Amino acid sequence: MTAATLNNGHNASTSTLLPTLSLIGAMASLCVGTSFAKSLFPEVGAQGTTAYRIVIGAIILLAFWRPWRFPLTRQNAAKIALYGVTLACMNLLFYMALRTLPLGVAIAIEFTGPLTLAVVLSRRAIDFVWIGCALAGLILLIPTGQSVHDLDPEGIAYALGAAVCWALYIIFGKMAGNVHGGQATSLGLLAAAMVALPVGAAHAGMALLDPKLVLAGIAVGILSSALPYSLEMVALRRLPQKTFGVLLSMEPAMGALAGVIVLNEHLSQTQWLAICGIIVASAGCAATAQRSRKRPAPKKPGA
Repeated sequence: MTAATLNNGHNASTSTLLPTLSLIGAMASLCVGTSFAKSLFPEVGAQGTTAYRIVIGAIILLAFWRPWRFPLTRQNAAKIALYGVTLACMNLLFYMALRTLPLGVAIAIEFTGPLTLAVVLSRRAIDFVWIGCALAGLILLIPTGQSVHDLDPEGIAYALGAAVCWALYIIFGKMAGNVHGGQATSLGLLAAAMVALPVGAAHAGMALLDPKLVLAGIAVGILSSALPYSLEMVALRRLPQKTFGVLLSMEPAMGALAGVIVLNEHLSQTQWLAICGIIVASAGCAATAQRSRKRPAPKKPGA
């Protein structure tokens, strides 16, 4: 085996590992931030909390990335605008669902968006094995002591709307993937802020300017927007859409764990089993994606 072969194998492994770890870090930060954000609902509502999350995240990323330094075509600007508007709608609908739904249930319902996208884009039998594991885990993750009929219909509708936006977010994020990652994320959040801020201000009013709430909002903005969306853009640029979609199956598990730590929620043995199933699905997807990347591409004649 030559040194070139060893280097190629190492580079392939590294190119898969970095976006996978970036996505895991994004999900962990997002779940902790969402758990903390729910405590702000009594003060500024779901709409005001969404405004905090997106506006503060946008300010931080704009200051850090200074996206005006990079050239931007009208076509790419339109893609980023779609990405940002979808991002605002997804966050607003999800936070509206959290008003009446448990965190684990809301995340599980919202995840039907990327899971459906993963099913549509899948072509290999092994992909359906991991999707099946993720789906089984999601079903088990829903609290068994609570009937579907006991869940708030309005909350379910908001969560389903967030699911549709999540699938579109993946698609539009991938479309904007040819733009510099920091530029796409910061400008995308700026577009999202133009949607979320008027909605939040109309609901919460001057309460958004309370210094104590602003400090809490800064924490929400960092944990729920600035950090996870930067890491997600790294993953979106380097992972196939179906791989990205199935890897996101870890988020309901991380949300359940965040609920235990932050919200003092208690999980049953069945729900812990669901977490294991979802982690198996995510790990299996990552492993098969790495092997497919290691296969050498056919060379052109004369190359």
